[in-house]
Amino acid sequence: MKSEHRSHGSYGPYTTHDQSPEPSGFIPAHGGYRNLLSFQKAEIIYDLTHRFCERFLRRGDRTIDQMVQAARSGKQNILEGSQASGTSKETEIKLLNVARASLEELLEDYRDFLRVRSAPIWAKDSREALFVRKLGAQPNTSYEPYGTYVDTRPPEIVANIALCLIHQANYLLDQQLRQLEKAFLSEGGLRERMTRARLAARDRHW
Repeated sequence: MKSEHRSHGSYGPYTTHDQSPEPSGFIPAHGGYRNLLSFQKAEIIYDLTHRFCERFLRRGDRTIDQMVQAARSGKQNILEGSQASGTSKETEIKLLNVARASLEELLEDYRDFLRVRSAPIWAKDSREALFVRKLGAQPNTSYEPYGTYVDTRPPEIVANIALCLIHQANYLLDQQLRQLEKAFLSEGGLRERMTRARLAARDRHW
């Protein structure tokens, strides 16, 4: 899934609109997590999971807490990673990996739900999966386009919608992590940027 929007800074092709230019100094632009497509997908997944558990799981089922917490962890760790990116690329990478692991855990919960009910999992290129991908193809996507289906369709369909969304979010996180790893190898972390900034300042005063 590709974004047609241009990008700047550490966000790569995963923003929905341009970031402001990086300020001078050794702390780069950071934050702006709501512009990350990965965060937008994770937020939709959280909202959908919350509603799924309300509709289809019995109150008191321990799975509810586990699924909602996994969805929340996916969303919150993308947020925290974005906020930490200005001072620690290592922390950002670590937190995005935590988000990725949490969403993978949630993915398995939805697969379990379908498997124990002998319900089919949509193929990646099935008509239904392609329809879900089309719903999320617009910029600044939110839960709203999915809400009608989540509130009116049977649990097997809603679980498959969730699977499609988690696959999309995981794809975006994988791309984001590869870009961050590449940037870290070529540019280093905060200490290297501080050294370069200090040397540049000293050169300007000579």
